[in-house]
Amino acid sequence: MQKVLRKSLNDIFSPMVLGFVLKIGFGSIVLWVGLLSLFWDSYAKFIQSLIAKIPFIGSWEWIQSSGTAIFALLLGYMLIIITVSLLTSLLSEPILIKLAKKHYPNVQTVGSPNMFTSLFLTLKASGLFLVLFIFSIPLLFVPIIGQIWMLWLWSLLIKEPTAYDVGSLFISDQERLQNKQKKSNIIAIIASLFNYIPFLNIFAPLFGQILFLHHILRD
Repeated sequence: MQKVLRKSLNDIFSPMVLGFVLKIGFGSIVLWVGLLSLFWDSYAKFIQSLIAKIPFIGSWEWIQSSGTAIFALLLGYMLIIITVSLLTSLLSEPILIKLAKKHYPNVQTVGSPNMFTSLFLTLKASGLFLVLFIFSIPLLFVPIIGQIWMLWLWSLLIKEPTAYDVGSLFISDQERLQNKQKKSNIIAIIASLFNYIPFLNIFAPLFGQILFLHHILRD
């Protein structure tokens, strides 16, 4: 795993990958900053209604009055992360193929991920992430446990879409792919660490894909 991690870190900060990530990342940031700025009043009211449904703290008046802006910004940050994950899943195939040819010249692509399957898996993971995030907000304020829980939630966005998108390119044997997917949890959690650092969070989805690429092709 150390060799996989070292190769992946070298790749994620290469000019080719940096250019891709910056375009996807800044595009997602501009999109949500623009949309939320235009519809901020409606968005704030929506956040207030969500806060009222949160277990334990939703009925606290001071949370509803003073917490709206904080939760609105927090959810906006999560929407940016989801959008980066979605765009990375749909657009990263050429990058992954180039990296595979660079490190493993004898490896051939055996297929291509289906766009609708990639979209479905990413939207499913995003929906699960948002529901769990919203209704577990009180848990986030518990020291250590909250941070571990948030890291696991972020990993949900990466795990299944990454295994499908990368595996479909290089492995046709489903039994072998399932065996390689056993470490997808660890890979997704490592990649999700980027989400703790603003701006570097835009690297998380592609970093997860690159980690998984090296994991399945290193043999």
